[in-house]
Amino acid sequence: MEDSDFKRLLGFFPQVQLTEEQRTTFRTLWTVRTYARSEFITEAGQTERYFYFALQGVQAIYVLNDRGEKVVLGFSYSGSPSGVFDSFIAQTPSNTFLEALKPSKLLAISLRDYQSLFQLFPGFDCWGHHFFRDMLFGRLFREVELLTLSAEARYTTFLKRCPAELKVIPQKYLASYLNMKPETFSRLRSSVR
Repeated sequence: MEDSDFKRLLGFFPQVQLTEEQRTTFRTLWTVRTYARSEFITEAGQTERYFYFALQGVQAIYVLNDRGEKVVLGFSYSGSPSGVFDSFIAQTPSNTFLEALKPSKLLAISLRDYQSLFQLFPGFDCWGHHFFRDMLFGRLFREVELLTLSAEARYTTFLKRCPAELKVIPQKYLASYLNMKPETFSRLRSSVR
């Protein structure tokens, strides 16, 4: 792993302070994995083997509805965590797909090594508490938005917090994420500034 990538990874764990010796150990627990555009990182039915930190690219997590259409649950992108967290933690088969929408470079850690972080390094309990709290709150806020906001309000709210990486992926993924038809998304994109 390059030094700049390692520095970005450390920045994802602000509650964790490591000595130089601990940094060396911590660094050895992660491996670089790359995925081509449209490549599956995890498929439904598989058990997620890694917790990822995204260095490059955009990944979408989705399920298939009864018509075989993708229903996008979320995205990961440069600087964010990635993976199928429920399958990873519980070590049960995933109900979701994780797909690279752009060529992706991820740092990966196995469950055994992930669990060792909490034993080896002070501060990971605090990080874990913040991480899962933020994920839960984010999910709750998203559900409220989907249930209470109009399509236009969902679109404008999304644009306010949307990172640049998501603005260049196929619009069908964004439309699905916002629970609207691609035609509605296209119309809103043309009319809302």
